[in-house]
Formats: sequence, structure tokens, C-alpha cells
Amino acid sequence: MANDDPREVTACKDKLHQMSENLVKVLFPQKIGELGELVESDLFKLSRMSEVVCNINIPVPAPVILNNSDGVDDGLKAHAKKRKHDSGNDVTGCKVFSLPGGTVPCNKELCELIDILKPKICCLIENCNTLKMWIQLQIPRIEDGNNFGVSVQEDTLSELRQVESEAAAYLDQISRYYITRGKLISKVAKYPHVDDYRRSIIEIDEKEFINLRLTCLELRNTYLSLHDVITKNKDKIKKPRGNNTESMY
Repeated sequence: MANDDPREVTACKDKLHQMSENLVKVLFPQKIGELGELVESDLFKLSRMSEVVCNINIPVPAPVILNNSDGVDDGLKAHAKKRKHDSGNDVTGCKVFSLPGGTVPCNKELCELIDILKPKICCLIENCNTLKMWIQLQIPRIEDGNNFGVSVQEDTLSELRQVESEAAAYLDQISRYYITRGKLISKVAKYPHVDDYRRSIIEIDEKEFINLRLTCLELRNTYLSLHDVITKNKDKIKKPRGNNTESMY
């Protein structure tokens, strides 16, 4: 029977098939080894958790002594006036807070780990998308009976969709970390004498280090799981309705 697909469609399908075969045979084992080495490297050692602490560059201002009859020192009044002036509105009408130490830096150690993991997360999402399309194109037309292979394809597609969703959640987790840390730093800037806010920044940095380590582990385990599932069911994925007549007699 002649192929009814246009030449461009056939070429796209062939290319997708080759890419998917290469992903499972070559790239997935490479990723498993690469991520395994990364999570066991010095970068992600649990003993390093206490090292991911950085100076937020917000000094604690000197306390003001109250000593006049009104209960408010002239120096406190002047300080309050100056703070109000410094925290005034800019030309856009928005509140502006000037910090005595200048810019508050991100956690450099964690930023380096995030820069390493983010491309690997995006790569996993892209690989899952390629495999989903490949399996989708292997699904035969709807018929009665002999649909066990089709159910295998659908289960594998479901697994790939779940992996995509989990990988996207890893990216959301990184965004939430920056947002939460920024809010805590703004609290320290507003209430520099409250040590609990300062301590909470250290805690969230240590928590993010653990999350990044677990993300690296999950990426490796995901590649291992996908490789195992696709390899074991490769025949059913590629030929869901193979000739099973021999097993009936």
C-alpha cells in the first residue's frame, strides 16, 4: 500500500523516530550517569548545606536612646525624619527605600547550582515532548479488539505527561524561592533589629539547597525510570498490534 503522507510529513516522522531511538538508547544512559555524578559531587554534598549562607548586606542600625521629657529624643526625631525623607516617593509616585549597604546580593552559591540544574530540567521537558509525539504517531487507528499494546502506549504517554508536569514544578519552585527570599529581605530592610527575619533567610537558603539536591536526584531517577519503561515495552510501543495469532493455538 502506497504511503499517503506527503513527503514533508514522512520526513518529519522519520526524523522524530530517529531522535526518539537515540534518546532512549544513547542520551538517557548518558544523562543517568551525568546526573548521578553531579549529585554525588562536592557541589551537592549534604555537609555543604551550612556553607550556603551569604551576607545580606543590611547592617543593624545603632539603637537610639530616649531621654527627654516627651519620651522621644531629638536624635530619634531627626532619624525618623531622615528615614521618612529617604523612604519617600519617586517621580512615579512609588515608595522608595534606600539601603545603607547598597544592593542586597542573591545567594551566589545557590545561584550557581540553579544555573547548573535549570538547563537539565528544560532538557528533560523537551525530551519528554519528543517521546510523546513519537509514541502518539505509533498509535494505530481505533479498532475492536487487540488493544493491549495501545493501552501500553497510553500508559507510557501518561507517564511522560506526569514527568513534564513535575519538571515544570521544579522551575516554579525556583521562582518561588527567589520571590520568598526577596520578601524576607524587604522585611529585614524594614525591621533591621528583628533577628528572626535574618534567621529565616538562612533557613530558606538551606531549604533551597536541599530542594536542589533532591531535584538533581529526581532528574536522575526520572531518566532511569523512563529508560526502563520504554525499553521493556519497546515492542508494544512500536507495534501495538503485532501478529499474535501464534499464541492463540
